[in-house]
Amino acid sequence: MQIRPERPEEAEAISALTTHAFATAPHADGTEAQIVEGLRASSALTLSLVADEGGTLLGHVAVSPVQVDGHWGWQGLGPISVLPERQGTGIGAALMHAAVEQLRASGAHGIVLVGDPAFYTRFGFRAAPGIALTGIPPEAILALPFHEAMPEGALRFHEAFGLEY
Repeated sequence: MQIRPERPEEAEAISALTTHAFATAPHADGTEAQIVEGLRASSALTLSLVADEGGTLLGHVAVSPVQVDGHWGWQGLGPISVLPERQGTGIGAALMHAAVEQLRASGAHGIVLVGDPAFYTRFGFRAAPGIALTGIPPEAILALPFHEAMPEGALRFHEAFGLEY
């Protein structure tokens, strides 16, 4: 399996993979593929990595800039998708490690995400009680600072996420 940047001709396959990956996820709202499409259409993807095994896409992770307390420099990770039949086999972890490594090397301040602490803490993410996002429980907001203290303030994702601020 290879983790690599997406190719332009893979946009449709990534949308299908994302839809399939989130089809039965209890936390999903069905907009995950549209979020990735909106980020791509707006040229707002900092990273768009795929897990490729012999030409078959098994997983994808999207990363885009976010604002924390009105300041740029942080990156928002998600959605991250793995084919349901391949979940739990290390594909998501491989995508996470690649994204973290590339973002750390890029000079980003760090990564913020909304997700399950049980999954993300093993990659160094920790609760970010000083970050607020309307409608999201504080325990689901996690951050991984690279060079500075944990951020504080209101979190704003790209408009493709369709969040109300």
